[in-house]
Amino acid sequence: MDNSEHLPLQGVRVLELGTLLAGPFSGRLLADFGAEVIKVEPPGKSDPMRNWGKKKDGVGLWWPIQSRNKKSITLNLREEAGQRVLKDLVKESDIIIENFRPGTMEKWGLSYERLSEVNPRIIMVRTSGFGQTGPYNKRAGFGSVAEAMGGLRHVTGFPDRPPSRIGISIGDTLAALFATIGCLTALHERERSGEGQVVDTAIYEAVFSVMESTIPDYLLTGYVRERMGNILPGVAPSNIYLTKDETYIVIGANSDGVFMRLCEAMGEPELAKNDKYSTHDARAKHMKELDLRIEEWTKSLPAEESLALLEEHGVPSGMIYSAKDIVEDPHYKEREMIVPVEHPELGEFPMPGVVPKLSRTPGKIHKPGAVKMGMDNEKVFKDILGMTSEQMEELKGNHII
Repeated sequence: MDNSEHLPLQGVRVLELGTLLAGPFSGRLLADFGAEVIKVEPPGKSDPMRNWGKKKDGVGLWWPIQSRNKKSITLNLREEAGQRVLKDLVKESDIIIENFRPGTMEKWGLSYERLSEVNPRIIMVRTSGFGQTGPYNKRAGFGSVAEAMGGLRHVTGFPDRPPSRIGISIGDTLAALFATIGCLTALHERERSGEGQVVDTAIYEAVFSVMESTIPDYLLTGYVRERMGNILPGVAPSNIYLTKDETYIVIGANSDGVFMRLCEAMGEPELAKNDKYSTHDARAKHMKELDLRIEEWTKSLPAEESLALLEEHGVPSGMIYSAKDIVEDPHYKEREMIVPVEHPELGEFPMPGVVPKLSRTPGKIHKPGAVKMGMDNEKVFKDILGMTSEQMEELKGNHII
């Protein structure tokens, strides 16, 4: 039985040509919901992601997650023979994912125009630092640069320190999420038109898209949002607070109703009626004073006790989790957000669960990323393209696969 049976994207075939993060993360999302994702790597030159992250027994721990549920083939796209094979695969596919620098696919004779001649229904998902057009389109654009130019780095960190990065590759991940939305939108539209199209996602634009009201703030009021540490300008109380046992907790009580409940939890219901705190604007104006008052309360109680009181009163709050905390949390377990999958070299491998959760046709993790490059060459080239063993041997001898 095909592992994708009964999954929502069953029957959708994806060719993943990119490397590292932004493109392959889109492939992972599609594969989680049943798409047949065929990961393409050049023979003799693996995706660098295979060696990223911490290692266990010499095995990189990022790759099994990033390339889960995918098939693995090798194909040299720089050679005409490899390009011909890819075009044959395009005839039998629905989606191409690539995150090379703009112009690379065109240089290889694999532009969307060429590939759509082979298959007019093909959807090409293209992710790059600055997009396929515009004066910066040919620039090399890693996620870190796009985070900076998209405006995120400017507002990340503390005001008395240089701009900081978030501890994950957030720019690439945001781009992958937007690219996947675009991909699924194009897939749906194709049901009406019968035609494919290009999904052009720029990493800097994906970052910029989540930057809230920073542009009208500036253009309409002259205000430039700066680094504010653990707070958001004009939103209070919403911060981290130290407890009696030297633990920081997060409390978000910035709406009037929730703030009233926080005051009740603190044993000071009259605070909610104080003119300095009774409205959203007033709390923003007196943010520092209010945060000190709240922390005075949290410092009087251990974290567990203060969180219990906050929960009892319906105030959004929580610990700042490390990986250890996540692993031990019963809610993560109940929601199947850490899923054990058998790895051929490492044994039981803990995977982050599938997001989002569908009630009738949920996604599924059925295997980690392929341990060896080209593990599925025979399955793909013979079963999909009808190649003979002799043809495959010839391609192998010419370093095409």
